[in-house]
Amino acid sequence: MMMQYRNDRNGNPVSQLGFGCMRFTTRGGSIDYEKAEREILLAIERGVNYFDTAYIYSGSEECLGRVLEENRCRDKVNIATKLPQYVMRSLPQVEKTFREELRRLRTDHIDYYLMHMFTDFSEWENLQRLGIESWIAEQKAAGTIRNIGFSYHGNTEIFLRILNAYDWDFCQIQYNYLDEHSQAGREGLRAAAEKGIPVMIMEPLRGGKLVNLPEKARQALSESGWQGSAAELGLRWLWDQPEVTCVLSGMNSAEMVEENCRIASEAAAGAFTDAERALVETVKTIIRERQKVGCTGCRYCMPCPQGVDIPGTFHYYNLMYFEKKRPVRYEYARNVGMRSEPGFAAQCVGCGKCERHCPQHLEIRALLKQADRDLRPLAYRAGIRVVRRVLKRD
Repeated sequence: MMMQYRNDRNGNPVSQLGFGCMRFTTRGGSIDYEKAEREILLAIERGVNYFDTAYIYSGSEECLGRVLEENRCRDKVNIATKLPQYVMRSLPQVEKTFREELRRLRTDHIDYYLMHMFTDFSEWENLQRLGIESWIAEQKAAGTIRNIGFSYHGNTEIFLRILNAYDWDFCQIQYNYLDEHSQAGREGLRAAAEKGIPVMIMEPLRGGKLVNLPEKARQALSESGWQGSAAELGLRWLWDQPEVTCVLSGMNSAEMVEENCRIASEAAAGAFTDAERALVETVKTIIRERQKVGCTGCRYCMPCPQGVDIPGTFHYYNLMYFEKKRPVRYEYARNVGMRSEPGFAAQCVGCGKCERHCPQHLEIRALLKQADRDLRPLAYRAGIRVVRRVLKRD
């Protein structure tokens, strides 16, 4: 078993499988350190050299830092962690948070440092006003930050604006075969690659939803002669794309580490066959049978004069009938509602411009009303207002 690597912007090898450290097993409210240690060390032994954590992942930075220090393997891995930019109000606060992360991780430098969870361009503008660009330059000159990037949840247009606003070393996006044309999407992935910017992938299996497929989809896999698991199909679909640098997996068992490392050791860009691509499309078609709206994400309806994120709204509306409603509502509120100018369906004034451009001839105006009722029940509307006030985005 030989791990495959793809290079970062400076030619340094990054394992194409990364270890997402958000889902360590917990016991009694705390991370099970011994179990996490075994899984981390096994991953390193199998060639994984990219470990992704964040300031807000409870106990994660501390756990990872302790494992690396006590086992003397810090120099074998790249640490990626994140600044919670959405609560930063001053440069001293940025500095204090960063120093705390270094202490937690028991290291003198971060290999890949991200501005966490951009959803809107105004967030980058806020950091610029604080003087973040000078601060980043100082940290890179001192060697405390080796690469600077951002993680992203939002639409394609805003992603492209952020991507082109600064000389980023890398970025991180949510991407899988269900999110192929939502959030940054394939267009964002390719735009980053064209600029020579490595792309790290989060939620490659939508938190396990592309593992626990509908029975009809599982049957299609079996009848196709596919020899791997549903997870392997989703992972290989990603690694088939040369624009993908590293795929993060929240591994929390030794069996998962072994299996994912095996797949990563065999997968390569361009290795997916036409039959395997057709199989992915078959699975997607089966999943879409539960869809409420036949939106393909083509974006011909955009831009909306009122700022409604039409394809984003329909994407999450459809997901509600494939996944559990609560996490999808949360994801929609975060990705569409936390922008400086939200893109909620309720903003629609019924002008009909979108319907004139829709290749599917959808009754978009009526569907937006239905979607808004389902995605934003009263409690969610109230919660969104409160969070927006706290983050001072109104």
